[in-house]
Amino acid sequence: MGEKSRGPGTRMMWRLGVIGSPIEHSLSPTLHERGLELAGLAGTSQRHEMDRENANEVRTLMTSQFDALSVTMPLKDLVGSSCDVLDPVSTRTRSVNSLLMREGLLYGASTDGAGLLDALKAQFDFVTENSHVMILGAGGAAAAIVDALVGAGATSVVVRARNPDRVAPIAARYSKVVNPVVTPPAIDLIVNTVPVTGRATGLDVERGVDEHTIAIDVTYEPRMSTWREGYERHGCPSDNGLGMLAYQAARQMNWWWDCAIDGAELLEALR
Repeated sequence: MGEKSRGPGTRMMWRLGVIGSPIEHSLSPTLHERGLELAGLAGTSQRHEMDRENANEVRTLMTSQFDALSVTMPLKDLVGSSCDVLDPVSTRTRSVNSLLMREGLLYGASTDGAGLLDALKAQFDFVTENSHVMILGAGGAAAAIVDALVGAGATSVVVRARNPDRVAPIAARYSKVVNPVVTPPAIDLIVNTVPVTGRATGLDVERGVDEHTIAIDVTYEPRMSTWREGYERHGCPSDNGLGMLAYQAARQMNWWWDCAIDGAELLEALR
């Protein structure tokens, strides 16, 4: 990712924030405030509305107002082009959810995928190795999740989205991403990354899903979505996106400050 001087003692007051649209519901400031407390740092965090049309303003925004930012929809696949240095995951996936300005350079990283795997391990003792997974949606979060799953040894990953053109570049990067018309006989994990406003109104439980399938909805408003409710009725253990949000934030803060933050402690701040 390149050398840079960082660590908790390098700033007196951290200016943190989260960008995306819509942004008023974001819980990132709550996580940032708790993370600052756990790290023994001082700072503030605020939400900043930014849509896709204004994504190229992120460098100016950080130069003037922020030291570090969380990035949410719909910007994850756009802000990387403004970065001077990207971590390996962001380079592969073209998805950035973490920004850090240091000594005039803008650094980008992705912690979504690894954060989800941390949450799955902590909440369900899920073992990714040799698993069969289905991902719904093909945006920035989906790309990062696929990368983490493949890296952790998943046997197969099916990515389904309404627009096949969004799936194609993800599938091209990994041999373990299989044809979306093929469904494995048993799905160990299904993850819905599609925004609530963009989902179909009906619910059909995917073929290959049974009572051992873990169903994760990366959204957290509403806490119990219609999609997740349907999978729970089918007997699946499930959760919303709070776990992923907290554990990816822990990795994000570890990257910002070079000091260990526990995802479980961040998650407690959201309950």
